[in-house]
Amino acid sequence: MRTFSGLRRVGSPRAIVRSAPLVLIAVTALLDLLTPGQQRFDRFLAAAPALAAVSWSVSGTAAIGLLAVAAEFGLSLDRGSPFTASALTAVAVIGTVTLAACYAGHVRKRREQDLLEVRAVADAAQRVLLRPLPPWLAGVQLDLLYAGAAAQARIGGDFYEALRTPHGLRVIVGDVQGKGLPAVELASVLLGSFREAAYDAPDLPAVVERLERSMVRYSEQVPSSDAAERFATAVLVEVPADGRTARVVNCGHPAPLLLRGREVLEVKPSSPALPLNLGALLSDPPPVDSVPFAAGDRLMVFTDGVSETRDEAGEFYPLPDRLRGWTENSSARLLDLLHTDLLAYGTGADDDVAVLIAGRVSTAVP
Repeated sequence: MRTFSGLRRVGSPRAIVRSAPLVLIAVTALLDLLTPGQQRFDRFLAAAPALAAVSWSVSGTAAIGLLAVAAEFGLSLDRGSPFTASALTAVAVIGTVTLAACYAGHVRKRREQDLLEVRAVADAAQRVLLRPLPPWLAGVQLDLLYAGAAAQARIGGDFYEALRTPHGLRVIVGDVQGKGLPAVELASVLLGSFREAAYDAPDLPAVVERLERSMVRYSEQVPSSDAAERFATAVLVEVPADGRTARVVNCGHPAPLLLRGREVLEVKPSSPALPLNLGALLSDPPPVDSVPFAAGDRLMVFTDGVSETRDEAGEFYPLPDRLRGWTENSSARLLDLLHTDLLAYGTGADDDVAVLIAGRVSTAVP
């Protein structure tokens, strides 16, 4: 399972920031020594402990302040005397800034620790909602790529689950309309409903009906939410115990792709079905499409965060074309290639991404 906090490259200039106070002291001293006496640069030394407070510990900030005082003392000695009014004033300024910087650094470290604790709690909650998938389940290999659009967030409106049930393997991949906490809230409702219905519902349309009822019931019980105005697209997959076919129900979601050898085939629904929470507009249950699922076949279910990624020219990401060049790779390697390519292709992550690959193998596995 590959989980990313935001589908974007993140670079940190931490080493540059930490070295800035030392560089400032060295450059200031050098300039002051090499320029005529009337040109003084030692006033910049007071900025060194202020810079250190951004990334150094309190003791490190104090050490930078002492180093700046030592540099000021040395430069004053080079001018003739370190005990002039001007030199003592400069030392007093550096000392004052150092004390303020140490206090600021202490506050920063305390808030960073608080933030780490909050993130730890949030991470635990996220893992309860979107649990890591096992590599094998009911004789099917599972590989997942998940990236929330929000920085530092591992979950968003996209959701997934795979369960071994008396009916075989049942999988859902979906996308709640909208972003932020309201989307996460509704995703949790759908996941909870699926985890119950997947075990006892006789078929996939019955599972969909339970999901519909859950959304309606939730919007009635929590009138302060906007659940009644939201919908969710989803693909549900069932792989019976014999594993020769895969049954697919598509509720307004991007069509899954079947990877068979070098072929990439689109699994389009035989008739259209509405997204979840809109199913009441149709009297007929959603159609169930059976897809041959032989050994070596892989079924890829993904959200529109993949297919609707655009480049600078506004062109959609050509997922089937890309996959045709990667079919000889393992599912894990294929997802790594897809993630890297999405980063290079898109202009910025503004939607969650979920991709689940279910692969049928000939070897008997748990």
